[in-house]
Amino acid sequence: MLDITDLLHSSIELDHQISYDRQIAMKPEKSLENVYVALDVELAEIANTAEWFKVWKTHKGKAHDGKTKRETLLGEYVDAMDFFLLASAKHQWTHLIVLDRDGIEKIKAAKAVPQDLNKEYLAIKHMLNSAYFEHRQDDFKHAWRLFLKLGLVEFGYSENEIMTAFKNKNVINQQRQQNDY
Repeated sequence: MLDITDLLHSSIELDHQISYDRQIAMKPEKSLENVYVALDVELAEIANTAEWFKVWKTHKGKAHDGKTKRETLLGEYVDAMDFFLLASAKHQWTHLIVLDRDGIEKIKAAKAVPQDLNKEYLAIKHMLNSAYFEHRQDDFKHAWRLFLKLGLVEFGYSENEIMTAFKNKNVINQQRQQNDY
């Protein structure tokens, strides 16, 4: 089951640990700006890994060594999710992303529209820019729900797959910090 509150806590704890260990001190607005850039890059990595926009390509999708295309894409998805969660925390908008069971089920019940992935991707980016530059909470909330739909519906990941991949990536990120990443 997808426990967004648990994932949110993991994201915040890792960010605090990294800031403490690396003695990173940023003003809140610079920290938020940095998270938005990281989220933007991670969203682009999802598109680049899935390659849905490469209409000229017969075999779409990239795989990292030892992983399937599906596993590689899931890794990119949870990387972006981590920065989404962190952005909500830095904005103090966590109330916008924590969903109850009904909210998650509504997203899962949405119709998949794989031919509109470009439109969904651009809509997420547009709404995030609006959330950042115009402080529009509704746009952030809608971007988050569209992002969840992307993972749960368009990509077809289960809640458990997302939870497990997120937790595993969090462990990797903690190990990276211990190894002077």
